[in-house]
Amino acid sequence: MSLKHLKILLLALIVLSGNLFTAQSAQKNKKQLFRFSQNDPAYLFAYFTDNGNDGLHLMYSMDGLIWRTLNNGKSFLTPAIGENKLMRDPSIMQDAKGIFHMVWTTGWTDKGIGYASSPDLIHWSDQQNIPVMEDEPTAKNAWAPELYHDKLSGVYYIVWASTIPGRFAGDEKGDNSYNHRLYYVTTQDFKKYSKTKLFYDPGFNVIDACFLKRKGACYMFLKNETKEPAEKNIRIVSGSSIKHFSKIISEPISGKKWAEGPTAIQIGKYTYVYFDYYRNQQYGAVRCKNLRNPVWEDVTPSISFPAGMRHGTAFKVNNDVLINLQKLEEKNEQ
Repeated sequence: MSLKHLKILLLALIVLSGNLFTAQSAQKNKKQLFRFSQNDPAYLFAYFTDNGNDGLHLMYSMDGLIWRTLNNGKSFLTPAIGENKLMRDPSIMQDAKGIFHMVWTTGWTDKGIGYASSPDLIHWSDQQNIPVMEDEPTAKNAWAPELYHDKLSGVYYIVWASTIPGRFAGDEKGDNSYNHRLYYVTTQDFKKYSKTKLFYDPGFNVIDACFLKRKGACYMFLKNETKEPAEKNIRIVSGSSIKHFSKIISEPISGKKWAEGPTAIQIGKYTYVYFDYYRNQQYGAVRCKNLRNPVWEDVTPSISFPAGMRHGTAFKVNNDVLINLQKLEEKNEQ
């Protein structure tokens, strides 16, 4: 063999070994996705797309900034109840036995909300209608239900927004007039529910409440839905418990763009609040280190969300839950 041919052979071997190394590294990195400790937290985000017709979507993050779709962006559960058969504003909470409970908006003028449960976010129970506003004959809707668990009493609160015309001052004019207040029911087993009661009246049109318990205090994030003069922003109010919120409400924390659908979660030393800049087809977020005396940092330029997502609820899970969801995605790819 000539020296020239030997050099060509050596070069080919180097290229081949390099390609093999690259392929092995890629495969190793792909498998690395599943090498989490089950005791470490992961963060999931339940959301909807478009109008909510195709149902529940999930994404995940390890740091609260970069969010990635699960199930290749496909729906995990298709809506089957309600006049419009929608699944908007999904709120999910895991109980002490590991069961996930979800409530959602089923339609624009429904007087009930949707409910389903799952052991793993993959296999779901039959969908049920909770007729929360059936005893209010003039109620126009039941929007954006949110779950909260009071661990001391073992009671689950379901809080949503409804308009009952003429009930509060400030009704909007026109056929589609709204003037929402927050209402609630309680349950211990998602089979029997208390009677519907008024939950919170801030003195203005309000929707999209969500809750966060932090260092002995309870915080509620909500949307000021006032149309004229337009507010359309996210605010925060604190309380000693889910039953006792202050009437002192913060200034907007979401900036000047119209925002809705807040969800709050504690990730490390930061409290993150995400919200939907729905007129701009963009997602925004702020964070702070101290909810008792918050200095909000706008992290909108640093976050990454899947295109086309609409709002929902962020929640923490153990990594075994995330691993199973990722394995489902791998299985569907094969």
